[in-house]
Amino acid sequence: MNQNDQVLKLLKQGPVTPLDALQKAGVFRLAARVWDLRSKGHSIVTDLITKGDKTYAQYRLNGWGTG
Repeated sequence: MNQNDQVLKLLKQGPVTPLDALQKAGVFRLAARVWDLRSKGHSIVTDLITKGDKTYAQYRLNGWGTG
């Protein structure tokens, strides 16, 4: 299974952060894999999460967790 497939599998389970991708799939460049998946037609939403003075991206499939 390539990294794009691994990231898509994670996204189908729920929101994914860069740390999740690294720990669960060994993917260092999550944003690049999300770009690849978007270019193949997957609708992926980016949410910016701020905790204290840290901000990071969290990705989810469009429609996941919206209702």
